Amino acid sequence: MPDIRPTVGSGALVLNATYEPLCVVSVRRAAILVLSAKAVCVADGDGILHSARNALPVPSVVRLTRFVRVPYRTHVGLSRRAIFARDGWRCAYCRGPAETIDHVFPRSRGGRHAWENVVAACAKCNHTKGDKTPAELGWRLHALPAAPKGVAWRVLGHRAPDPRWADWLDLREPEAA
Repeated sequence: MPDIRPTVGSGALVLNATYEPLCVVSVRRAAILVLSAKAVCVADGDGILHSARNALPVPSVVRLTRFVRVPYRTHVGLSRRAIFARDGWRCAYCRGPAETIDHVFPRSRGGRHAWENVVAACAKCNHTKGDKTPAELGWRLHALPAAPKGVAWRVLGHRAPDPRWADWLDLREPEAA
């Protein structure tokens, strides 16, 4: 059995046989998929995994050898960490460091707990706003809250992507002509 110790960013992106991103697994799971010939290594990570007889480069991206049909969720799950990640850990009202979440239209007044009504906020703004709407206070949101979209959000959720995964998750910035 290879000696697999957790490393920083010890995850591997799993691609379907069609190079479609499926999920992120541990380096240990990715190595087992490669060793059992269920996947091939597409991009190597940092380091080498050693066993008594073999040495295997740490896999960063693996592609399954057989196509797997996966029913995808059409939405990204709502969580505190995902809200903070979507809003860049900044307050939606003052752009300071966010530490709480706030319902734009208060729940006590019928507001929903949904992506379109929840934003990251600093404690001061959240406390000042209380049970009011931003319009009642004369405040404005710097960006309208919306559900995150894209392959990266569906596969990664709130996790930060490894830069080596950019080609498969469409994270490259469009080049200026």
